[in-house]
Amino acid sequence: METTLNMATKKSPLARLTAYPLVQIVLGMVLTFAAVPLTMIMASKLVDKSYRIVWPQLLAAVLVWCGYRFHVRRIEKRQPIELALPGMARELGRGLLLGATLVTLTFAVLALLGVYRFSGVNALNMLLLFPLAELLLVGMAEEMMFRGVLFGVTERALGSKLAIAISSLVFSLAHLPNDGFSVLAIAGLVAYGVLQAALYMRTRRLWICIGTHIGWNYCVGQVFSSTVSGHAETGGLLRGELAGNAMLTGGAFGVEGSLVTVLLISVAAAYCLRQVFTGGQAVRPAAAPE
Repeated sequence: METTLNMATKKSPLARLTAYPLVQIVLGMVLTFAAVPLTMIMASKLVDKSYRIVWPQLLAAVLVWCGYRFHVRRIEKRQPIELALPGMARELGRGLLLGATLVTLTFAVLALLGVYRFSGVNALNMLLLFPLAELLLVGMAEEMMFRGVLFGVTERALGSKLAIAISSLVFSLAHLPNDGFSVLAIAGLVAYGVLQAALYMRTRRLWICIGTHIGWNYCVGQVFSSTVSGHAETGGLLRGELAGNAMLTGGAFGVEGSLVTVLLISVAAAYCLRQVFTGGQAVRPAAAPE
């Protein structure tokens, strides 16, 4: 009887393999992100460039959503409650507001220091909304990969503290190929990764993280017309110029590589982390799989 029970409960080799955190992370990253290059390549092959506006990014975002949910259900063997729809709009809105507030504070301080020079306002037009599709895709893909998969799996295996450190550092180093990458850029992105991890821990949801990500990127590029993580700047709502000491302006990488950004985001991250740990929302390491 005992032998029969042991045979019935014995895991298959594949199930034992996918129980390991590192395997889950690799599979989760691939399943979540694979849709992005595949969708863009197929769209470029099948559709003329003039018709590749907005919809490829939105399609890729839907496929990213599906890939992440498949990973959570089939590999992690749990329900993706972090993507539950009730409360989504409210949490996205809070994240967008937080991202916009952090950007506005950053540029306000840079203006006071004399390195951001405001010169006017451009006319409002629908073109300012087009980048939202790409930013939605970026926000969903990166937050599902770095907070949902990397942070989530690592936290359950090693606990919250190590998960915060590992996921934030990997998130930062993932931007290494971008133009102007620097030590301050690493520090700024690590601080941002800590903030996002703390927001995820407070809510156990990804929506506020996605909203913050979109809000930050959109406001830097489309409101303040500045460089986002080393990507070429585009004309946005406000006309202005960052000029002066690269430690303050962030240089070619943009404001994410600014000392001002590092300090402001670090303060916000420390505040959120304090609430998480004093509120008992941290997770201890789990036992290793047998």
